[in-house]
Amino acid sequence: MYFAKLKGCPSSPRKMRYVVDLIRGMEVNRALGVLRFSKKAAAADVEKLLRSAINNWEQKNERKAEDGELYVSRVFVDEGVTMKRMRPAPQGRGYRIRKRSNHVTLFVDAKANDEK
Repeated sequence: MYFAKLKGCPSSPRKMRYVVDLIRGMEVNRALGVLRFSKKAAAADVEKLLRSAINNWEQKNERKAEDGELYVSRVFVDEGVTMKRMRPAPQGRGYRIRKRSNHVTLFVDAKANDEK
């Protein structure tokens, strides 16, 4: 099982979870296609992360991944730091803005072969 992490991504964890839920358990080539044509802005970050995890697997196994061999085994999104900002409001008040961030961890694994 090989993984890649994305820390401090500047979007809310809720928005990122929508994208991550699309590819959970999917074969990696199909997941890359889904992410490539998704309209969500977070999909570009997840696609880059998935490519990184595939590359990590290929480096450790010293060979290229074959079609249908790898799949997204686990992926989860954690809440990162929240920057607090103030926005001017009427009558001398200030509204608080919370700029959220998230951490994504993505695991890829090879499908177990029946020969082993």
